[in-house]
Amino acid sequence: MKLTSEHLKSLHELYIAHLKKALDMEREITKALPTMVEKATTPDLANAFRTHLKETEGHVSRIEQILQRQTGKADSQTCKVIGSLITEAKDGIKDAKDDATVLDATLIAAAQQVEHHEMAVYGTLRSWAQLMGHNEDVALLESTLKEEKAADEKLTRISAQANARAAA
Repeated sequence: MKLTSEHLKSLHELYIAHLKKALDMEREITKALPTMVEKATTPDLANAFRTHLKETEGHVSRIEQILQRQTGKADSQTCKVIGSLITEAKDGIKDAKDDATVLDATLIAAAQQVEHHEMAVYGTLRSWAQLMGHNEDVALLESTLKEEKAADEKLTRISAQANARAAA
């Protein structure tokens, strides 16, 4: 499994490549979240997705800002992981469409898988930024990481009720 290009010769180049994938990831999530808002059957879940959509738009802006500072442009590179996670979420939505309680549980599971991937991405990027002394980047990446963790915690709280309804 090829995770990065063999042509990357420094941590900085690796950092930039992963920032470009993070930008694609956040843009794709921004496109997917409105469907999740629409499919959610409870107000709490729909509101959580709406709130996270606004945050995600901010994540796009932060990554663009970092890339502008580091490279002079905010180019993205395809994030294959987020593409796969979104495809899985769409499949789950289709499979659960006839049962509202299972649909909400499916939406939460899909969203948490995305959140966990994002937390891994932002934790790694923040660590690399710290090592390279990119202190402005560290602050932006840390803010994003905190928002991703908070979104995951909110989904965990909502899932307690949603999963109990699905199990009944």
